[in-house]
Amino acid sequence: MGRGRTAVWAAALGMAAAGVPVTAYAEGSAPRPLPAYRAADGARQVEGRPSTADAPLIEAGKTYEDTIGPGDRVYRLVLEKDGSNAYVSAVVRPPAGAKVSGSDGIEVEIMTTAGRSCPASTGRATFDYDAVPLAAAGVRWGAEDADCAPGGVYYAKVTRTAAKDSDQSPWPLELKVQREPGRGAGVPTTAPSPLPTGAPSLPGTEAVARTGGTGFNDARALGAGVWRDEMRPGQTRWYRVPLDWGQRLGLGAELSAAQVTKKFTSASGGLAVTLYNPYRGQVADKNTSYDGVQAGVTLAKTPPVGYANRFSSDREVQPVSVAGWYYVAVTMGGKVADFTEDAVPVPLTLRLEVTGTPAKAPAYQGDPAAGGFAVGADDRAAAQEGLTAPEAAEAAGTRSLMRVVASAGFGTGALLLAVLGGWVWLGRRGRGATSA
Repeated sequence: MGRGRTAVWAAALGMAAAGVPVTAYAEGSAPRPLPAYRAADGARQVEGRPSTADAPLIEAGKTYEDTIGPGDRVYRLVLEKDGSNAYVSAVVRPPAGAKVSGSDGIEVEIMTTAGRSCPASTGRATFDYDAVPLAAAGVRWGAEDADCAPGGVYYAKVTRTAAKDSDQSPWPLELKVQREPGRGAGVPTTAPSPLPTGAPSLPGTEAVARTGGTGFNDARALGAGVWRDEMRPGQTRWYRVPLDWGQRLGLGAELSAAQVTKKFTSASGGLAVTLYNPYRGQVADKNTSYDGVQAGVTLAKTPPVGYANRFSSDREVQPVSVAGWYYVAVTMGGKVADFTEDAVPVPLTLRLEVTGTPAKAPAYQGDPAAGGFAVGADDRAAAQEGLTAPEAAEAAGTRSLMRVVASAGFGTGALLLAVLGGWVWLGRRGRGATSA
């Protein structure tokens, strides 16, 4: 009996490591708690202030952890006069089941020392029906805004709004600061002509299992195709898709039949999908009700990724202005638990269409990849293999080490291979013991 249980757990652990949904629950057992949002590796602790007087410094290329209650948190930025753009994103993580309303949300504003908001800099996001991780991003356009072109001190103000009867407790807050280099000669500075829109032509091939992550930091990489996952009420699954210059994304999400405990009941917002861009600004979102039988959401196809999109007044065109990882958050409403068996996950199907031949990047005065605004060979490999960012970093390190081994002499190479094999064996043994 013990050996059988060990074999089952070993198989489950192997499936989890490969990104495959694990559905096994002991009969009659209570559902496990939903996994918590994974914070960014190496995130620094910071304490924002209610005013600019003692605002702490936050820097490009870094991620920070703070908490925020209803009200303001202010942070200080020191930006260069080089035409570069700065993006400050804020992700709030309410506790599961927290009470929120449609007016509750998060806002990020970039200000000058004179207290003026940088033009078109403020990003906002509000909740639909459920208390789930929510992100918004503020922008400093270094070359486009006369008020915010000079180098020097700026402030990022993060505001959390909450109705009187909503949850008032402090929530974890993740801040990320990204820098996009200034544009070079020949880059367009006017909004593009009206772009084609409409529903995508979603694929109908056989689904491949891929387990979504808990947030931006461990979102599962996907490419074009059909992908299968599982969800429980109140859960949000996160995925990421690499989009290069000139490419477009179409996506649809479906919830299949659940084990229903009450008939003729449905949940508003039972299925919700939100698309974020590489600096964590919202591109589009949509939700629909779910009755435990079937529900589907399809987002309009994005415009081709283009630098000039940032000059558009269309809210679903303007954010699609940088290449990189685009993030998909899929939520199954918490109210679905009122009429379904929570211990039995519901099948989720994602259909992704990526069209357009990757185009040449615009002329930058620096490397946009350093800020996360490019798609490289490693990104495409991660999407093909279905890797999260931590897994992709580990795989890249292994490939680098293997190149060192390959370039070494035979004797030294054999020794390095033996050492590498020992590391891999010990690492797997340690992970297995921890999981068990």
